[in-house]
Amino acid sequence: QVQLVESGGGLVQAGGSLRLSCAASGFTFSSYSVGWFRQAPGKEREFVASISSSGATTRYADSVKGRFTISRDNAKGTGTLQMDSLKPEDTAVYYCAAQYIRLTVVALTAADKYEYWGQGTQVTVSS
Repeated sequence: QVQLVESGGGLVQAGGSLRLSCAASGFTFSSYSVGWFRQAPGKEREFVASISSSGATTRYADSVKGRFTISRDNAKGTGTLQMDSLKPEDTAVYYCAAQYIRLTVVALTAADKYEYWGQGTQVTVSS
């Protein structure tokens, strides 16, 4: 069955880095746009970054531009979110999501466009 499993979360000091991974199985990963979203306590889920199925297009939320980098390895079926210069306001549960899309250069940014979701991984940034 379709499965997305995030890993790499944890506790880090402000200014530090974490690398989140999303392992996909049960579907043709190379045909899916992949997105990362996050949800902090008491807040709505928000878009962080996304990448098109080909990897040619990436999109970022303004709050993470220049600090986070999204990538993918279609041969391995994995997506990655490299997070640098972390801030306390980056604290949240981070989710990866995947959605089939025929257009290989489109990176979806809306949560309601994604069908498949992982269980989430906690990222905590201390000040």
